[in-house]
Amino acid sequence: MQTRKLTFSALLVAIGTIAANLVYIPVGAAKCFPVQHTINVLSAVMLGPWYGVGNAFLISLLRNMLGTGSLMAFPGSMAGAFIAGIMYLKFGRKIFAVAGEVFGTGILGGLLAFPIAKFIMGNDVAAFYFVVPFLISTIGGSIIGYVILGLMERSRTLKKTGI
Repeated sequence: MQTRKLTFSALLVAIGTIAANLVYIPVGAAKCFPVQHTINVLSAVMLGPWYGVGNAFLISLLRNMLGTGSLMAFPGSMAGAFIAGIMYLKFGRKIFAVAGEVFGTGILGGLLAFPIAKFIMGNDVAAFYFVVPFLISTIGGSIIGYVILGLMERSRTLKKTGI
């Protein structure tokens, strides 16, 4: 079981790192990566909150190392992945993972990005500056994740994976 989770996790990290280079939407000072939010929802449902946070951290780290991400990727993606995983564990429904991702990334992650932007990057922005762009990105990506999970559930792929 552990090997399957690690393998699937590595696959999601690879997809997130590569696809983030291909699909992003610039909104204000932030780059919005809907693929990250899709992966957060998939990780929350299929792997749980800790794998989700680990995946989000690794994707953010790899994107920064490759020069395709920003420091803003860390707070948004990690908070979203964690809240999505916790919500799914608590309620057992995909829609709660989506709601957790949207709240975690859009609201909490947007607010957590403020001190990073201000004190580390030296950007003089308002506290809620990142909330709207993060919400735009996470809503789109979370819906995509929900649709993918629905398709996997309908085709019984979720049961066949054994994760």
